[in-house]
Amino acid sequence: MGLTAFLAALCVFICFGGNWLWGQTMIERPLVVGMVAGLIFGDIRTGVLIGASLEAIFMGAVDIGGALSAEPVTATVLATTFAITLGVDTKAALALAVPIGVLGAFISMFMKNVVMNIFAPLVDKAAEKDSSKMLTGLHYGMWFLNYTIFSLVTFFAVLAGAKPVQHLVGQIPANLMAGLSATGSLLPAVGFAILMRMLWSKELSPYYFLGFILAAYLELPSVAVAGIGIIIVFLQWNRDKQLMEMEAKQKQAVNSEQSVALKTSQASIAEQEEEDFFA
Repeated sequence: MGLTAFLAALCVFICFGGNWLWGQTMIERPLVVGMVAGLIFGDIRTGVLIGASLEAIFMGAVDIGGALSAEPVTATVLATTFAITLGVDTKAALALAVPIGVLGAFISMFMKNVVMNIFAPLVDKAAEKDSSKMLTGLHYGMWFLNYTIFSLVTFFAVLAGAKPVQHLVGQIPANLMAGLSATGSLLPAVGFAILMRMLWSKELSPYYFLGFILAAYLELPSVAVAGIGIIIVFLQWNRDKQLMEMEAKQKQAVNSEQSVALKTSQASIAEQEEEDFFA
């Protein structure tokens, strides 16, 4: 189990730490994390399925300032680890991932708002000395410390929590497990609902209902619905482009007419002034 805990911690360090090493590269998204965890534990299919489901859950969570709604990396790694190494049902693992993500958010806020602030005087001192080497060392040192601590949290969670979770799953009644599975199925809908609250508008509502009809009544797979959406986007873009070109031509024609009218008016004024002069 020690090797499993180490591999889980390594996955967190690679995805979470690597995401912020050269800027936000988006490798901390659950879809990527699940694939990496599945690759490490030898079951990419399960990793991708869990990552995609958690992506649907966490995609609508918005982090504002220092407040984090959830930390998806640790949640995805632990859910994938429990599902692959312990044989926990995928839907039950998704239900367990949500509270883990909330706990990870508290740890992240503590690290960023408390622990990292300890190094603020050193950063100010390096800035006063105009020492780029010291600033670089502090930058990578704090980066390594922050994500090493997160990796250790994951390591001990897997090491200490694997057997209790396995025992808990074994003791869960069948009806309660069915409830966890149903909850796990509903969580992606909650994530999409949170995202739609930010994106909803009257202009976009017809496309939403079109997608709903295609998926619910025509029973088209999500890939087909996405393909239809891409086609609609392309057609809309082409139509908007044609309208913009027509407007540009109309403006050009109006400007040309105004220019001709201005030149004609100026010529008439000049002729009138000339006639008045000789008169």
